[in-house]
Amino acid sequence: QVQLVESGGGLVQPGGSLRLSCVASGLSFSALKLYWYRQCPGKERELVAIITDVRNTYYADSAKGRFAISRDDEKNLVSLQMSSLKPEDTAVYYCNTNDGSRSYWGQGTQVTVSS
Repeated sequence: QVQLVESGGGLVQPGGSLRLSCVASGLSFSALKLYWYRQCPGKERELVAIITDVRNTYYADSAKGRFAISRDDEKNLVSLQMSSLKPEDTAVYYCNTNDGSRSYWGQGTQVTVSS
């Protein structure tokens, strides 16, 4: 059974940093594109960042210059380093991947940016 488990969320002040992690079991991350999404209160889920199997990265405009996605395939781990956090970054953050037959999601981790 495939499982993605996110961690690292929490309450942080504006301007602060957090590092989110997502670990997979039941499938290998190698050769897969890995994604971070978020769902802000009252809004639809949106793409935040992508990392390919060869470590090309893509960021939503809202994340450029502040967030960094990385991966460790030996650990089946994808991370999202978030810096200079803003209140509008408050959301539930989800990792995602798909193996060509189906899409897999974690349960999400809550990030709250507030003073």
